[in-house]
Amino acid sequence: MTSAPEDSAGQADTAVPTGAPETRRNDYDSFAEAYSAETEANLINGYYARPAILDLAGDVAGRRILDAGCGSGPLFAALRDRGALVTGIDSSTRMLELAQQRLGDGADLQTADLGSPLPFGDAAFDDVIASLVLHYLEDWTAALAELRRVLTPGGRLIVSVEHPFVGHLQADPGADYFAIRQHSFDWNLGGQSALMSFWHRPLHAMTDAFTAAGFRIAVISEPAAAPGAVDLFPEILADNPSGTFPCFLFFVLHAD
Repeated sequence: MTSAPEDSAGQADTAVPTGAPETRRNDYDSFAEAYSAETEANLINGYYARPAILDLAGDVAGRRILDAGCGSGPLFAALRDRGALVTGIDSSTRMLELAQQRLGDGADLQTADLGSPLPFGDAAFDDVIASLVLHYLEDWTAALAELRRVLTPGGRLIVSVEHPFVGHLQADPGADYFAIRQHSFDWNLGGQSALMSFWHRPLHAMTDAFTAAGFRIAVISEPAAAPGAVDLFPEILADNPSGTFPCFLFFVLHAD
């Protein structure tokens, strides 16, 4: 089962080799509309990644939440509907335009890259959600330091990333699982091809990075799809009637 990227903050704009067509990796501006339409209510995003994040977040009424990599805003909208005070950042200006259309002019949306200083003061948020964004980064050190800085003491960082075992088996099963390495592929969206690039890192490298940044790991989750997914996507989940399948890995971290 091929995983679909959810958000675009922290995108890697690594150029393709000299002489190749001018194509940027993870260039969400170039396919924002197709991506937003594809992931609105599909299995991987609409019935797996977002519901799992919302379940882990729990009761968010009144909580100040940073949606780090908000894309076109579906998670932002769901959190706001649950009473959260949400701010969204993304590195794709076109994605933010789509988010503004979805959320209205009053939505707090800003352009920002993970790994660079964030435009917020210390302890500005009760929670940060980084849904499917960290796997775009080779080095998590600066990004996690900034996310830790903008969290209140005791605040939560809720993360989802490409599952390291699944990514390893799909991308290059003969490679060294324990090496932090990049893998790229062409992703087709509505007849449009996009060059995507991720950084594989083993599970222990993820947990080491979290603890080194000052987070305590409270939850590591491999959830099932949302209720109704098996009925809606029987051709995909025929071999998984429980709705469970390895795709992404979810963490709840506390800024102690």
